[in-house]
Amino acid sequence: MDLVIKLIFLGLFAAIMIGTGIYSRRKVKNVQDFLFGGRKMGPWISAFSYGTAYFSAVIFIGYAGRIGWQHGISATWIGIANAVVGSLLAWLVLAKRTRKMTHELKASTMPEFFEKRYDSRAIKIVTSIIIFFFLVPYSASVYQGLSYLFTTTIGEPLGISFNMCMLAMAVLTGIYLLLGGYVATAINDFIQGIIMIIGLLMMVFFVVNHPNVGGLGEGLSKLAAIPEVGDGLTKVFGPNPVNLISLIVLTSVGTWGLPQMVHKFYAIRDEDAIKKGTIVSTVFAFLIAGGAYFVGVFGRLFVDSSEIMVNGRLNLDNVVPIMLERALPSYLMGIIIVLVLSASMSTLAALVLVSSSSISLDLIKGTLFKNMEDKKVMIIMRLLCAVFVALSYIVATTPSAILTLMSFSWGTVAGSFLAPFLYGLYWKGTTKAGAWAGIITGFSVSVGGAIVLKMNAAYAPTIGGIAMLASLIAVPVVSLITRKFSKEHIESIFKYKEVEQRLDIGA
Repeated sequence: MDLVIKLIFLGLFAAIMIGTGIYSRRKVKNVQDFLFGGRKMGPWISAFSYGTAYFSAVIFIGYAGRIGWQHGISATWIGIANAVVGSLLAWLVLAKRTRKMTHELKASTMPEFFEKRYDSRAIKIVTSIIIFFFLVPYSASVYQGLSYLFTTTIGEPLGISFNMCMLAMAVLTGIYLLLGGYVATAINDFIQGIIMIIGLLMMVFFVVNHPNVGGLGEGLSKLAAIPEVGDGLTKVFGPNPVNLISLIVLTSVGTWGLPQMVHKFYAIRDEDAIKKGTIVSTVFAFLIAGGAYFVGVFGRLFVDSSEIMVNGRLNLDNVVPIMLERALPSYLMGIIIVLVLSASMSTLAALVLVSSSSISLDLIKGTLFKNMEDKKVMIIMRLLCAVFVALSYIVATTPSAILTLMSFSWGTVAGSFLAPFLYGLYWKGTTKAGAWAGIITGFSVSVGGAIVLKMNAAYAPTIGGIAMLASLIAVPVVSLITRKFSKEHIESIFKYKEVEQRLDIGA
């Protein structure tokens, strides 16, 4: 009976997602509609779209379980930082300026922004390739995160394999995205965001009040009494503050340079929507990120290390699925499954849309066939969406930890793009050579570090954080000693009035 209830919830969710795609298809008449929804997204839709793209199954399954197991109560600092830095400050610093500048420059993607800001087609080509290929492992980590829960709760009772669960999600995501583009994604993000909030509140309530925890105070006392870790899990900054800080930097500052996150600011309707969206997005992040990491703290009270031992190593990606199966009434697991599915599909849709547009608009139309008709671009974009989904599925089927995949891809993309994008928005003195320095430095540190350390999960967040920091230093250093852009070029870039925006360094 419980399995039937789970399947009913899952079936209803799939029907709503596909129905939204069919409905949205009528609103997609050109490339701008498919990619931005006509740049008419309101505050609630934009905020939920940003939040659901930010928080996927990775946070619920990979990050919350693994980091909670390793860091204890200090893991909640990551959720707080995600809300304050990754949401509130990101909206305050980036949203208004990004919307204005990309609109004035008629830039539809981050690579196109780089091309026009730095007068370099080569930068556009390189960044387009980075986006497409390095967001694949990010997408793969999302597949894996959901599939761990699906396999435990539905797959095993029905005899469905881990890979089949991932394939089903890939097909569903592809269907509604190919049908309705950004419009379908944005509407579904709003629906999925509401589901995520309801499901997360349920998770917190049932986990904290379960006899294994016995309330917050009792739960912390039980964590402190675990012999092999002592009181490290209840310390304010946990047993490994350096690793904790690396995770905070990677998951909070990194969003500022991720194209699928910045893309949300392109599509928002006006400045009033930005003000309201800032508040909604921050509250959403506090609830989802804060709640997810808080729940993960108590994984050790539900799961014994011997239960998650695989080939002599702990598979911490299984902590949350096992914990939820034991903490929640079985009839409610259907809602939790839909919660994680919602978080996953919204992130996947954002990744697929950004990646396919980078190749179709920036490489194929922008470089090879400049006079290509919009209708053909739409066909190519939809085909590339399908290719990206397929590639992500293939990568997801190879054995690897969720946290490692996520950190590696996130660190590489954010490390390459954060500094050139941020300085490009605000500092008129940023040069082409400076932008190249930021891209090359961030990319080299992330990829080089991963190779040297053999993709070691323990170092992945630190490598990503160092990549971003190194890039932020490289851009201004090189810009100060290299050839500046002409006054005419700078005026053409910063041509709108800057009455309230006088933050340009060195302007």
